[in-house]
Amino acid sequence: VQLQASGGGLVQPGGSLRLSCAASGSIFSGNTMVWYRQAPGKQREFIAAITSGGSTNYADSVKGRFTISRDNAKNRVYLQMNSLKPEDTGVYYCNKLPKLPSWGQGTLVTVSS
Repeated sequence: VQLQASGGGLVQPGGSLRLSCAASGSIFSGNTMVWYRQAPGKQREFIAAITSGGSTNYADSVKGRFTISRDNAKNRVYLQMNSLKPEDTGVYYCNKLPKLPSWGQGTLVTVSS
């Protein structure tokens, strides 16, 4: 597998989800990993990034609610999402920087009551 996101689902506003992304070693190792999301009818947007050393960066819209982390031994990157809002709905994808042209399988997150 090159990039495969999982862990999405239907959650009520205020709820939490934890997304996981499995990446091939050649993609993951030593690279900054990122999460993006694409809401219905909108362009894909940056959500969060984590360097190989663990430094993180977030979009203003998710700062304080989402946490990105990585497990270098498992070639996995995670996105813990708390206090979810309806506007967080979308398909979530992971990638590295510089981004690969193929985004792989995303995972759908639906925040709705």
